[in-house]
Amino acid sequence: MSPAITQLAITQVDAFTDRAFAGNPAAVCMLTAAAHPDWMQRLAGEMNLSETAFLHPEADGYRLRWFTPNVEVPLCGHATLASAHVLWESGRLVAGATARFHTASGELRAVQTADGIELDFPARHAAPVEPPPALLPALGLGTARYVGQNVLDYLVEMESEAELRALTPDFGRLRAMPVRGVIVTCRSATPDFDIVSRFFAPGVGVNEDPVTGSAHCCLGPYWQQRLGRNSLRAFQASARGGVLGVRMSGDRVFLSGRAVIVMRGTLEAGALAGSGL
Repeated sequence: MSPAITQLAITQVDAFTDRAFAGNPAAVCMLTAAAHPDWMQRLAGEMNLSETAFLHPEADGYRLRWFTPNVEVPLCGHATLASAHVLWESGRLVAGATARFHTASGELRAVQTADGIELDFPARHAAPVEPPPALLPALGLGTARYVGQNVLDYLVEMESEAELRALTPDFGRLRAMPVRGVIVTCRSATPDFDIVSRFFAPGVGVNEDPVTGSAHCCLGPYWQQRLGRNSLRAFQASARGGVLGVRMSGDRVFLSGRAVIVMRGTLEAGALAGSGL
């Protein structure tokens, strides 16, 4: 580790919300250069949030990686929104500039809008599948309107919002599913939103994620086909809850929401041992 690097900034942000202690919390760690993955994973475990984002300058933007407390993941919406918010708020990007992120899922972009921040993400289409025998019982369901799968998750459409909100999954059984997680969804029971969802990912260390941007990369094209609409207002019905705008354009999904910084801190020299910085 270079002796010049004795501290690093780390910020906790609540994403897809306009108030503290709602939405989905993410830690954003600003690096000076690439760090060792093992160290990033240990720090993510220390933060013990659904995601910790690590970013450092690269080319015309920032290299961005996401870690749950247990594993690195290839795509995360709320931690990307949190990272963009920190870049603008800290002055690393000037107001109005586009945030460009180089990631395992290709180049992702974020822009400021009147409604907060809009993310430009790839669509993750689901195809219908025969559910594995344990899937619906693990959710406490006998039947489902639809079961599909994309490169990350299973997608299950339920009959009603009341049924969706009442789910008490068996996380031990869901942990054995051969996917990142399980998205459950239905049409909203109120005119405030078009769709409602929940997201369970015990296999990567997150029993229920408060608000999942990447799940809406699947929900966007799915409900676009079902409802015949390119723009949707979505609510993720976790205990914390979160609101997302979802806009489809070709094979891209534009996710919009707000973010609130709730905590700022520094990683001291002892915590940087093993980082490779």
